[in-house]
Amino acid sequence: MRVSPVAERPTNGRRIDSQAGFAVDATGSAITADQLAQQEDYRLIVLDIGLPDGDGLQLLARWRDAGRDLPILLLTARDRWQDKVNGLKAGADDYLTKPFHPEELLARLQALLRRSEGRSHTQIQAGNYLLDEERQRVRSPDGEWHPLTGTEFRLLRCLMSRPNRLHPKEALLEQLYNLDAEPTLNTIETYIRRLRLLIGRNAIKTQRGQGYVFTAED
Repeated sequence: MRVSPVAERPTNGRRIDSQAGFAVDATGSAITADQLAQQEDYRLIVLDIGLPDGDGLQLLARWRDAGRDLPILLLTARDRWQDKVNGLKAGADDYLTKPFHPEELLARLQALLRRSEGRSHTQIQAGNYLLDEERQRVRSPDGEWHPLTGTEFRLLRCLMSRPNRLHPKEALLEQLYNLDAEPTLNTIETYIRRLRLLIGRNAIKTQRGQGYVFTAED
């Protein structure tokens, strides 16, 4: 899942990363953030209001005017109620005041994604398969739970959140890795093989030369 944060690193040095189920592209520049938002297919954006080269609220308003309807969470050091109102009126979906705890940010991001995908809980079900997002594990039709690595979890979440839909390899790479990584298409093939060993070969179908489809077949 691609997330574009335009924010300072949390005060204790921790950051939401691949182990939490996100592939992150980070920048502290409003100009670069605007370019990335136009070029990349993000599922969510974390936007700091106080950017050194621009106003985050103006950037937010510009994205909304351009029809970008993905979830956006605002970060700010301002704690006045009017600032929060201005942010929500500009099109923000949520608002978090600094300093904050990384676990709170993560919980808010997950809640935003669930709402944007029409889900009310932290599990994704496709057929007889159930993905537990909090524990990063999947239950196969035989009732057995299988723990997942960070990359396995992100890949399976992409597939199961949109079952019976073609996922091109290139699109999966964009969702799984940030812009600094240099994975190849063979990387996707390797992780698809690992997932099939865990949950069964028939659950993920290959459309040769195109990509993969999660069919949820036993």
